Amino acid sequence: MAEEISPYESIFVARQPVFRPDETVWGYELLFRSGEENFANITDENQATSSVIADGLTMAMEGMSGGTRILINFPEQMLIDDTGFALPKDTCIIEVLEDVKPTKATLAAVRRLKDAGYTIAIDDYFGQPQLKPFIDLADIVKIDILELDSDPIRIRDALQAIPVEGVELLAEKVEDNRTFEFLKEMGFTLFQGFFFSKPEIIPGKKLATNEMTKLQLLSELSSVDFEPKRLAEILQSDPNLSYRLFRYINSVGFGLRNEVSSLKRAIDMMGMIQAKQWLRTVIIADLNPAPRASELAYMAVHRAKFLETVCAVASVKECAPDTMFISGLFSLLDAMLGVKMDEILVKLPLDESVVKGLTSSGRVRDLLSLAHSYEHGHWGDTVRHLKKLEMDTTEVDLIYAHSRNWAQKMLGFS
Repeated sequence: MAEEISPYESIFVARQPVFRPDETVWGYELLFRSGEENFANITDENQATSSVIADGLTMAMEGMSGGTRILINFPEQMLIDDTGFALPKDTCIIEVLEDVKPTKATLAAVRRLKDAGYTIAIDDYFGQPQLKPFIDLADIVKIDILELDSDPIRIRDALQAIPVEGVELLAEKVEDNRTFEFLKEMGFTLFQGFFFSKPEIIPGKKLATNEMTKLQLLSELSSVDFEPKRLAEILQSDPNLSYRLFRYINSVGFGLRNEVSSLKRAIDMMGMIQAKQWLRTVIIADLNPAPRASELAYMAVHRAKFLETVCAVASVKECAPDTMFISGLFSLLDAMLGVKMDEILVKLPLDESVVKGLTSSGRVRDLLSLAHSYEHGHWGDTVRHLKKLEMDTTEVDLIYAHSRNWAQKMLGFS
């Protein structure tokens, strides 16, 4: 029997935010692939590679604000083949991967890009002398902080080969707030890593009253006993929420010829499940006004919809779509609020499976791990998780893309 050929090419893009010192988003690193077994190692057929980059860029940039920069990894053959010229130089940054050797061909390729006005970044530098020829051409050097054990002395030693003028320092794999703070003092101006998705341990910190109120409302919305009339009461008590609901339902489109003019009509048209999802999404987005938290809110909403849909499609026991939506939505609360997850969950009477998934193990935890592997481009882990679920990679890639679009609409990004 002939192998079935998919009518479309599978394209998946993960994006990792890069922050400025004030924790606003400067840009994103894109991690992409063009096939199930060919993760981020695209070395064949320039036209196919250019197509993947172009499509991935379009997908990733939906909902991004103007001026956002995009870092794209380039292996050796892509550099030599001048694939970078397919990208807009005002937006995209060519990131030379750490395993690219500075041969005559690769150095000439990087010079061509630099002479044409492209910004050049060098990936995973921690003082390797063999990368010095690339360092001399770089506009941005990404320092692997974990490789240097987050040691200030070793980091300073690694910086010795980098020109003081004209090169921007990007610290990658920043794990905690302490490291973030001393790197700022050392002159780093861009930052990437898990520091933004782990709680900052601040002694004595408590949730503010308004944050606690919002968490209690999230808990109420997540209850199986939640009554439809309560949703209208919540919306009626907050003009801002009502306004945003009308704006959302009238702009997204539910096949309506006339705009919605009442809360009851809006809720009826959306349906209780979607109306509850919308309200939970808005509350998550409003929990913390800090720039870093807005990126985390987007990640949480995207993750929630992705896990809900995977659960609905997969034949998995101990997996309820609404449970997975709540789990994904709540999974970054510790990072958003700067409080340990255990302390947050004490205040929320959530289902035991959700609590277990957010703190220890179980099916919910497995699915959260799948989402994490997608978000961070851990392709080997992604494949292992999908094999356990007996799901096709192409199918889940599409779910991930559709979930991203849904999250952007829910948060008003598109």
